[in-house]
Amino acid sequence: MRVAERTTHDAGAPAGVPTEPAVHTATRPYRRRGVNREGLEAGRRSTRTLLWVLLAAAMVLYGFPFLYLLFTSFKTPIDTIAVPPTILPREWTLENYTNALGRSGVLASFINSVQTAIISTVLSLVLAVPAAYGITRYKTLSGRIFIMAALVTRMVPPVAIGIPLASMMASLGLADTPVALSIAHTTISLPLSIWLMSSFFEAVPNDLEEAATVDGCSRLGALWRVVIPVVSGGIAVTAIFAFLASWNEFLFALLMTAIRSQTTPVVIANFQTQFGLDWGSMTALAAVYSIPVILLTLLLQRKIVAGMTLGAVKG
Repeated sequence: MRVAERTTHDAGAPAGVPTEPAVHTATRPYRRRGVNREGLEAGRRSTRTLLWVLLAAAMVLYGFPFLYLLFTSFKTPIDTIAVPPTILPREWTLENYTNALGRSGVLASFINSVQTAIISTVLSLVLAVPAAYGITRYKTLSGRIFIMAALVTRMVPPVAIGIPLASMMASLGLADTPVALSIAHTTISLPLSIWLMSSFFEAVPNDLEEAATVDGCSRLGALWRVVIPVVSGGIAVTAIFAFLASWNEFLFALLMTAIRSQTTPVVIANFQTQFGLDWGSMTALAAVYSIPVILLTLLLQRKIVAGMTLGAVKG
């Protein structure tokens, strides 16, 4: 009994006056910590849920126009101009795809778009990779001025240089050719390509090139054998942006092409009937035109993710 009383009484308390057991005082901090930990977990779960809801809302807002275009391509000609419009077709049909793909010049416009985009992408990479490498490795004042000038030229509206470029290409005998349009598209994608590749080269440490130089590589050999394989993901990202800039461009294609080198965006804009725009055929051809870009993105998704995360972890 005396042992029990000692465990339940304080040493300085009078005999017979019970005090709070030591067990309760020892467990209070742990209970408080448990409550705080549970509160933090609840806050994290609510924050995570809110982020997922916002992400889902952004995906719906971003994807709805394309879904509406896709559904419209399966509507009948009457449903495409119905008021009020409906999201889902009342009657599903492939008539729009048949009319769009059966028109003269559509297949040739696809070939022109592919040629122009590939030539423009290759030109952008061939010029952007050595330019960005020189800017990031030599770090001169002229290099900084050059990259800033490239960004400033990217901000110039395309209409400001479209007409002079069209006149120059006509004087050189390149009017209405994929080569002229590819050069014009390169002026759009090259500044962004240089800026992107500069950020990717910045993430590559100089130690790799120094080690390659010790092994007998020249500066160009180190770039080709060591640096470029490391930034291959960044090159894929840059190629995607350059390809999209050419694939989706409309103004230069409208100014610099007539019949032989018309791209698909110009052909889509010319889908007209005696009653107005042929919305069904336009949406059908636009849906088909978006397939190559989607497939290209899916094929290069690993490279894109690797390029986006390049340099995210240092040390």
